[in-house]
Amino acid sequence: MSDGATASNAGRSILERLSQAFSTEPKNRDQLVSTLREAESRNLIDSDGLAMIEGVLQVSEMRVRDIMVPRSQMIVLEADASLEQVLPVVVESAHSRFPVIGDSRDEVEGLLLAKDLLAFTNIENAATKFDMKELLRRAVFVPESKRLNVLLTEFRNNRNHMAIVVDEYGGVAGLVTIEDVLEQIVGEITDEYDIAEEEYIKRDADNTFRVKGLTPIEDFNTYFGSEFSDEDYDTMGGLIVNGFGHMPKRGEKLTLSDIEFEVIRADKRRIQLLNVYIADIDIPGLDTSIEA
Repeated sequence: MSDGATASNAGRSILERLSQAFSTEPKNRDQLVSTLREAESRNLIDSDGLAMIEGVLQVSEMRVRDIMVPRSQMIVLEADASLEQVLPVVVESAHSRFPVIGDSRDEVEGLLLAKDLLAFTNIENAATKFDMKELLRRAVFVPESKRLNVLLTEFRNNRNHMAIVVDEYGGVAGLVTIEDVLEQIVGEITDEYDIAEEEYIKRDADNTFRVKGLTPIEDFNTYFGSEFSDEDYDTMGGLIVNGFGHMPKRGEKLTLSDIEFEVIRADKRRIQLLNVYIADIDIPGLDTSIEA
């Protein structure tokens, strides 16, 4: 039998199997998902493909309010801020876009792109020539009730990456990015600042480390030679929340046993990522072999 005939038969075989899997037409979304999962169990589609399809179906039912970054956690810049005030915020947060506000957080005048600041790196007297209003990009506003599939289409068509979310009264409720929407389909999108899934601690510099909130206290103690108690809490995130006495926001800092903790990422329920700064690098038990 020729290779062409073999390929043709293989193709028909796959089509026949798919046809058999969908022989009973789904009557609703739940039946469709059930059929897709059955197809995955028969190896007609892989688990990643199934997860993405389910994500797409879920996105069509979700609204912006379900995934937005709430107003209280937005990293913003003030319209009258100087270059010296802007740069530390941009560097520390590592974001690429920043809402710029007027007299209140409900007055978003536009967006500042971090890349637009590169023009000031080699300019003499850059601070005196910096004018925030000249750099502002137009901000896009969307209601909390907008469906995510509609928003994704608008992001693609208009080439926008961020939108300011407003409530029914026109006040700022939060912000949403195209990455937030895509993560509902493909899962969390990591970047160079994230820690690999199988790691808890990553060394950024000689005295600075990035630590997941889910890091077991016992593992933290072993790595740094510290002596935090794990009787009441199992993870560093729980320990730090207790130390604050409230659920901290991004940028809040706390010092315990001469170790400085800074919240990098957190939601309403838990701390996800911490910056850890240790002044004394010669702590017993410190593993100095980990690379940034």
